[in-house]
Amino acid sequence: MSLCAEQPKKRMFKFELQAQSGRARAGIFHTPHGAIPTPVFAPVGTQATVKAMSPRDLAELGASLILANTYHLYLRPGDALIARRGGLHRFMAWQRPILTDSGGFQVFSLDALRRIDDEGVTFRSHLDGSLHRFTPEKSIQIQHNLGADVIMCFDECPKPHNREAVRAACDRTHAWARRCLAEHLRSGDPDRQALFGIVQGGIFPDLRAESVRFLTDLGFVGYAVGGLAVGESKAEMLATLDYTLPLLPADRPRYLMGVGSPEDLVNGVARGVDIFDCVLPTRMARHGAALTRRGRLNLRNLEHAEDDAPLEAGCACYTCAHFSRAYLRHLVKSDELLGHHLLTLHNLHLLLTLMREMRAAIFEGTFEAYATQFLAAYRPTHKEASAPPSL
Repeated sequence: MSLCAEQPKKRMFKFELQAQSGRARAGIFHTPHGAIPTPVFAPVGTQATVKAMSPRDLAELGASLILANTYHLYLRPGDALIARRGGLHRFMAWQRPILTDSGGFQVFSLDALRRIDDEGVTFRSHLDGSLHRFTPEKSIQIQHNLGADVIMCFDECPKPHNREAVRAACDRTHAWARRCLAEHLRSGDPDRQALFGIVQGGIFPDLRAESVRFLTDLGFVGYAVGGLAVGESKAEMLATLDYTLPLLPADRPRYLMGVGSPEDLVNGVARGVDIFDCVLPTRMARHGAALTRRGRLNLRNLEHAEDDAPLEAGCACYTCAHFSRAYLRHLVKSDELLGHHLLTLHNLHLLLTLMREMRAAIFEGTFEAYATQFLAAYRPTHKEASAPPSL
């Protein structure tokens, strides 16, 4: 019997699947802080702030969901401090939905600074070297304090190609998922926070299928696909989505963790992903790069020094409406904070607009044509950007 069967009958969290075009899905995920139209991209606010953006900026761009990071907020300023101030929504003045990750990815990326056992992970802070311990129960308790609408199970995120390591990580992830759910039901409020399970399994179809079976038997509100965009090729990532997503329940939201380049969003939606997050648009902005519908634009390049064109012709964002590439390059080269803000605003505007366009195309039944046209025009910057344009 599903552990979730013990939850209250009242459902504050409900996913409505409204339309499909091929495998692409459009829906509404209802939460206590508002409805999230899907497919959706969540800007990342690692430390309770989306870098260079105010909550008002994000609201004006139409963001309906943002992500905050459990590991970072636990270390600074502390989840208990945030709880005493009414939780993340009040603390950061954002009254729309918030998702927190479990802290697992950050802990496991510490490598030499952490030690894993079946009970949890002992690690040293990247800030001051102090010693800390995360268990599945501890991760859930921290997320309870933070108060996000959607919280995640604590999982182990292995490198994707080592089958022995992936097998062990799956076993641990499954045991931890059961413990996370038990702790959430014991000390949390399932009407206030929805707990998602995280599917692991690397690039191995049988391990992914086993992970899906185990987690769906527990009956989570939604399911994330973890362990991708961590070193595998784009072709391997898309193949993994191809055989994993159809196994997940159609009536629950599907979240692809840590993926957010334009071509990945289109390819992910084409395969049935509902929710995405990624630091890419904000990180690129801080490094002087802009996202466009044809690829990435490096504003540090000399060719833009006297270019009076906007970042992208036809873009309706504030940055493109008012500023030239020449001016933006000047801000980037001068390391002016305004440059970070204007490029972040443009990059997020593009991704959020892209999600709205895909949602509309799904309702119209024209998603495949939309995706084909977008991918044919888009040119990834990096060679590994991989697989040829693909649905």
